[in-house]
Order: sequence, then C-alpha cells, then structure tokens
Amino acid sequence: MTEAKPFSRVARVDALPPEGQTVTIEATSVEREALASFFELPAIAALTATLRLEPWGRGGARVTGAVHGELTQICVVSLEPFPATVDEAVDVRFAPHAAADSKPPVAKETLSLADDEPDPVIDGKIDLGALAAEFFALGLAPYPRKPGVTFDQSPKSEPTDSPLSDLVQRAEPGSN
Repeated sequence: MTEAKPFSRVARVDALPPEGQTVTIEATSVEREALASFFELPAIAALTATLRLEPWGRGGARVTGAVHGELTQICVVSLEPFPATVDEAVDVRFAPHAAADSKPPVAKETLSLADDEPDPVIDGKIDLGALAAEFFALGLAPYPRKPGVTFDQSPKSEPTDSPLSDLVQRAEPGSN
C-alpha cells in the first residue's frame, strides 16, 4: 500500500525536451490544507513553484528554480498566529537508481555540496510537487517569532528576601 502525498505533480524524465522546459505548479486549496495539517501549521494561503527541468546525465534531470509560500505560523513567544513567507531556491539533480548507486564512495572529510548524491528517478519519473513541499518545509522558521515580539526574561517584580537567605550568607566563605 502506498501513502498518498498531499502535493504531487509527476514529470516523466524521458519526456523532457533536449533544451529542457520550465513549469509552474501551484497547490490547490485541498492540497494546501493537507500540507498545513502535515506541517502542523494553521494555514497555507499559497504555495507555488517555478521550476526549470533539464536533462542531466543518462536518464537523469536537473531541477532548478524557486518555491514561494504564504502561510500562517504560531509565534513561539506570544503563541499568536502571524503571516509569514517562504522563498526557497531549488537546485536538485536526479539520476536513475543504477547511476545514483554506482558513484564511488567519497571520504566524509572531503564531501561538499557539489558531491551531494542525486535524488533517485523512480520508474522514470520525478515528483515536482513533493520536491516543492520539501523545499517549502526547509524554508519554515523552526522557532517562528511574530515581528516585534520580544522575549523578556527579567523578573516582573523585585525578589523578596528568602526565608533561607540567612543560611546562604552563613554558608558563604568568610562569613562568620
């Protein structure tokens, strides 16, 4: 049994023109609602991606572009909802399983972003909707704070003398 994806737009890699193509995808209201639930957000007002797909290697593709989202988040300080925006650049390579698995291992000390393994092409297809949702999630603030809200840790009132303050003073070195 396969799990239904909240936002899916499948593209066939073998159908890409040699010069590539640009596609724009937009989540429907039902898809945005499902994604908001999945990401535990109050709402997603808009989610779009403009992506450039180009053939890459043998049976692979390179996807570049941008994801834009308008959403509502909850402030970690005030717990109030507030509007937020996500704008994330996309640059991902996809390769068939055999090509992705055939790359020789690289020592962890020498890894760079350029050495990042390509994502797999599955049954000759890539899911642009899932890719857009992934980059949307990467752009979410992990601890969202409503603009202008500050976290004040200072005490609200002056502390009163503790009933144990005499004991603390007696325990300090040099106080007899």
